[in-house]
Amino acid sequence: MPDSAAADATLAPAREKTQAEPLTLWRRLSQLAMLAVIGQWSFYGIFRCPFVVPFVSCQNCPVITCHGRLFTMFWGFWLAMPLLAIFFGRAFCGWACPGGLVNSLLAKLSPKKLRPAAGLNRWSPYVMYLALFAALFIWWGLGQPREAIPIRVGEFFASVGLTFEHASAFWLVRTFLVLGLVAASLIVANVWCRLACPTGGALELLKRFAIFKVYKTQRCNDCGKCLQVCEMATRPEEANCTNCGDCLGSCPQDAIKLGRPSKQGG
Repeated sequence: MPDSAAADATLAPAREKTQAEPLTLWRRLSQLAMLAVIGQWSFYGIFRCPFVVPFVSCQNCPVITCHGRLFTMFWGFWLAMPLLAIFFGRAFCGWACPGGLVNSLLAKLSPKKLRPAAGLNRWSPYVMYLALFAALFIWWGLGQPREAIPIRVGEFFASVGLTFEHASAFWLVRTFLVLGLVAASLIVANVWCRLACPTGGALELLKRFAIFKVYKTQRCNDCGKCLQVCEMATRPEEANCTNCGDCLGSCPQDAIKLGRPSKQGG
């Protein structure tokens, strides 16, 4: 019997990994599908949008080739986002956001992931709240000024170059700050998603009301195995959890579940 128990304990991680793989596959497929749907909109928001805060003034945007303008996509996007958060928390970040996909791919090359022990996850949401406040202030308080001239001549990347050439300092600071934080994921995993994304900050505020989520039960013994597989270096229900589900097969105590948490938490 002891030998059987030891063998079972040895095989458990392999079984858990096999159980988690289908969900991870579905998540990647979902990310790729959303990349096809709103990827161009995301790219334009950084490189071609004349406004400092992208994705919120598409009805007034002169870039008529952008998906947000062509399909008035931003209306459905921003109306659906709170509903999605109420049902699934920050699942958009882990399952649908093109920026989140880019950051996670860069993070694969990252030599370091900051852990909650370093204190990051305790205060990182407040940095995102600050970014959210700054975006709202620029949008409403400053009247969403146009700070770039999205000139369209010749090839697309040539036009992007002209946009940078004729943009104001304000727009350039915004753009290089975003690109710098995304590139920083090569050093510290998912910096933008964990520290600076205004949308992530808004969803972080709303996710506490989520009906369905990845959560941990009272069987959790703080072993930290879930941290080792989490792209956001967090644990279920804690700061920056995006309900990605990658941790579902990682817990040796079977303390991580997906669904609607019971009142007992067990």
